[in-house]
Amino acid sequence: ITILRGTKHRYGRVGDIITGTVKKAVPGGAIKQGTIVRGVIVRTRAPIHRDDGSHVRFDGNAIVLLDPENNPRGTRIFGAVPRELRPNFMKIISLAAEVV
Repeated sequence: ITILRGTKHRYGRVGDIITGTVKKAVPGGAIKQGTIVRGVIVRTRAPIHRDDGSHVRFDGNAIVLLDPENNPRGTRIFGAVPRELRPNFMKIISLAAEVV
């Protein structure tokens, strides 16, 4: 729905906290379809440019849902996450299988 980084930003990038709505949900899960949630973007198809001149890009977009204290709501994170999340979301880094 929106990016919680300010009013002039149009697109989200890795590490941005967003507000969105659940489009698909697992039957019997804790989060229902249509619920408004907060999450942090962990993967994007748009390349992430790094200071050393390299760039990283993923096959799809993904977010991790957050609780009010900015901790992840889930206990497992599937897929890789970039190391750009390290300063603010160390808990997500620790739960991820791979850090790129």
